[in-house]
Amino acid sequence: MSHSINRVTDKRHRIAVIDGPNMSNLGARSKKVYGAIGSLDELKAFVVGFGSDLGVEVSTFSSNYEGAILEFIHESAERIDGYIINPAGLTTVGEAVRHALEETTKPVVEVHFSNITSGAGGARGLGGGAIQSTLTHTATGLCMGMRQYSYIGALTALVFSLDDQGFLGAQQ
Repeated sequence: MSHSINRVTDKRHRIAVIDGPNMSNLGARSKKVYGAIGSLDELKAFVVGFGSDLGVEVSTFSSNYEGAILEFIHESAERIDGYIINPAGLTTVGEAVRHALEETTKPVVEVHFSNITSGAGGARGLGGGAIQSTLTHTATGLCMGMRQYSYIGALTALVFSLDDQGFLGAQQ
């Protein structure tokens, strides 16, 4: 197994990054949890740029409305190789989103700026304390607590796993 950051294939995977409710307010949210990133648009540009450097196509979608997120998942499933989702305001109540993602049969990495399992006041934790996500139990992976870098970790892991033809028994 190689320990290089170079990919083993040049396949241009198509990755969708979905941001849920409240992420549109990113620049105005708690600096302790969300850091200095100025806006959701800034986050999207950061992730799309990193994806380009990895040699993959990243499309982004965000909405404060669960129905719009569901419609995006349904319409994109045929053209997307994997999903990264920050359910944000849907973290504890997003069963319909979880189900829609599961139905795509594509790998899904859940991301969070904060460490949602940390107690109140914990490093990178939420002020209200730990919460349990409805998406985690069927997600392929989880990356959290690293602010915008959670997306970079998720994207890197997802791309490398898609490059690995034996990952989860899938043949790409």
